[in-house]
Amino acid sequence: MSDPQTSDQPVLLSLPPHGQTRRLGLTGAAGTVGWCRDQTRQALHDWGWLPTADPDRLARADDVLIVVSELVTNACRHGGGPDQLVLHATQRLLRVEVLDASTTPPQPRRPHSPTQVGGHGLHTVTLLASRWGATPHESGTGKTVWAEFDLPSGG
Repeated sequence: MSDPQTSDQPVLLSLPPHGQTRRLGLTGAAGTVGWCRDQTRQALHDWGWLPTADPDRLARADDVLIVVSELVTNACRHGGGPDQLVLHATQRLLRVEVLDASTTPPQPRRPHSPTQVGGHGLHTVTLLASRWGATPHESGTGKTVWAEFDLPSGG
């Protein structure tokens, strides 16, 4: 019998092998951060990340919600407002993308000081996401800031 911690079997069998994508158009209206977090929470439920009794999976879902909040907030503050939130889930991974019209790539505040007010968003993303980055749009206007989360095994 194989160990579920090292199994090559997909963790979330409810998703098709190629995954599923949700695209949410955003208008920059008040409450955008909370709305994006709520839509992400619903997607996590629909995709089987939630509810869960597994503390590692629950913590990972919380990490996703925090990172969505940080990326959308950064787009509001530094990117002229988010245009779109894209969530793509496979059986093992969740990718969050926030698109905005700014061509300026995100830069973590350096030096980072935990006692300083503000400037913690990208440091938080770095700590919580499996990977993150930014990709300029081919059109030359705008960018996509993304974060990926590996689903804990064994749940």
